Amino acid sequence: MKAFKYLLVVLSVLGITPAWASSSGSAITLDMTDATLGILALVLFAFAYAFVIAEEFIHLRKSKPVMLAAGIIWVLVAIIAKGVDGGEGIVDAAISHNLMEYSELFLFLLTAMIYINAMTERNVFEALRSYLVGKGYSYKVLFWITGILAFFISPIADNLTTALLMGAVVLAVGSDNLKFVSIAFINIVVAANAGGAFSPFGDITTLMVWQAEKAEFFDFFALFIPSVVNYIIPAVIMSFAVPNETPKVVGDSVSMERGGITICLLFLCTIVTAVSFKQFLHLPPFMGMMTGLSYLFLFSYYIKITTRSDNEVAEFNIFNKVAKAEWDTLLFFFGVIFCVGGLGTIGYLGAVSQVMYEGWGATNANIVAGVLSAVVDNIPVMFAILSMNPDMGVYQWLLVTLTAGVGGSLLSVGSAAGVALMGQSQGKYTFFSHMKWTWAIALGYAASIYAHYLING
Repeated sequence: MKAFKYLLVVLSVLGITPAWASSSGSAITLDMTDATLGILALVLFAFAYAFVIAEEFIHLRKSKPVMLAAGIIWVLVAIIAKGVDGGEGIVDAAISHNLMEYSELFLFLLTAMIYINAMTERNVFEALRSYLVGKGYSYKVLFWITGILAFFISPIADNLTTALLMGAVVLAVGSDNLKFVSIAFINIVVAANAGGAFSPFGDITTLMVWQAEKAEFFDFFALFIPSVVNYIIPAVIMSFAVPNETPKVVGDSVSMERGGITICLLFLCTIVTAVSFKQFLHLPPFMGMMTGLSYLFLFSYYIKITTRSDNEVAEFNIFNKVAKAEWDTLLFFFGVIFCVGGLGTIGYLGAVSQVMYEGWGATNANIVAGVLSAVVDNIPVMFAILSMNPDMGVYQWLLVTLTAGVGGSLLSVGSAAGVALMGQSQGKYTFFSHMKWTWAIALGYAASIYAHYLING
């Protein structure tokens, strides 16, 4: 039985099952890792997450299995708590803590998603795609342009939106060239993930680290050069395999709708507001984001009262942008946070943290966490580490931010960008075509860690 328990602990690292920690950093758990119901909860989460990993093949939205697992796990936690002195108080405190974590993340991301949807509706991204397509660049030039743009757009938008935008450009000019589409998509995935690693807004994992106050806003920009290294090494290697041809491009010009540029500027103002709330007023970033959302609401009212076309008013209904938010993603975060919070409350934190951070050392543990994020989504990986709350300095927190962010590039299923592009490519970019270049991406991964050590160590 003891050997089985340690096997499950290892599985919990692979599936990521942290314990809840108090604001002071000390773990408050039921300490019932030997309980049969605790082990059942652990197995249940691993089973649910298997469905998440298989989403591409079974077409079951990832939010559904983890939300069901979260509910059942907390039922098991509540039953276990009845046999522990003070158990109900521990459960109440843990739920409150996890709810606060989720609500802050939810409100922040919801605002960002509404802005992105508003920009999409105003043809901001389509206008950029149309411009690039109409220039008649060669495959090699397009390879570098789409990669570099993905690297620099991702820190502001999310890596998923960035990857889909650049993927549309690649398909528009090279859909008849299988080799170019495949390698350009790999380049976009690596660039989008690397670009998101050096900005608090670039990836969910960086946002979580920033909101947890493990690093200040400007600390993340110390990862800029390591992120560049992570992108540029595989890009240079792959560029030699890009066809040296110029495609024939036929496409209609797309112009931006009224208010598109203004919405982009309002989004930047919203980001500045969120940063200012955090840096100068010590208010949580989501307060700044929600304040910034009011900018968009007021601008939508301005468009409504100044437009002459009833159709345009109907199209730019701001609450339609709310409805089009990535609700599957937002609900997936709920399931993950409450699954790992429930498992953590049972008490698996001590064993996992001892094995990884006390046994292997922080550097090795953080490097392994990045590799794990290629198989398991980097969000539960990072939430697990934040819940473990290992005693690390800013250097190590930036290291795990980097590795969790870019580690997903090692496999096509390791990040939202990769999964989305596999669907968009219609078979031209696959798991195995990406894996063909994993060795080059791994070189960039190792080099970026070394660059972080040289610059920030």
